[in-house]
Amino acid sequence: MSIQLDHTIVRARDKYASARFLAAILDLPVGEEFGPFVPLHLANGVTLDYMTVDQPQPQHYAFLVDEDEFDAAFARIRDQGLAYYAEPGGGRPGHINHRWGGRGVYFDDPDHHAMELLTRAP
Repeated sequence: MSIQLDHTIVRARDKYASARFLAAILDLPVGEEFGPFVPLHLANGVTLDYMTVDQPQPQHYAFLVDEDEFDAAFARIRDQGLAYYAEPGGGRPGHINHRWGGRGVYFDDPDHHAMELLTRAP
């Protein structure tokens, strides 16, 4: 068997609100709650399992999307009036990047997790 990432826990102050936030940006359904988790299923079989905690520590999550998905998600980011950046850590606010011949953008979720959309990976 090859080694694959199956799921990861995303710690949030409100698992429902955080899962809905990212689901709305990525145009994905929020899965049914199970145990302490609210899942968001990605196309490659990986699940983001949102869990409520008192003090989440910000992490980074990057999502490889196609050009049409990028356009749609980026439009939703702008429509919601979210701050976005071309570089990690908030560099080049209000811009996107063009790394590896594609496009990329960073934005924060409600718990200050750095979310990234990119159309090409290195």
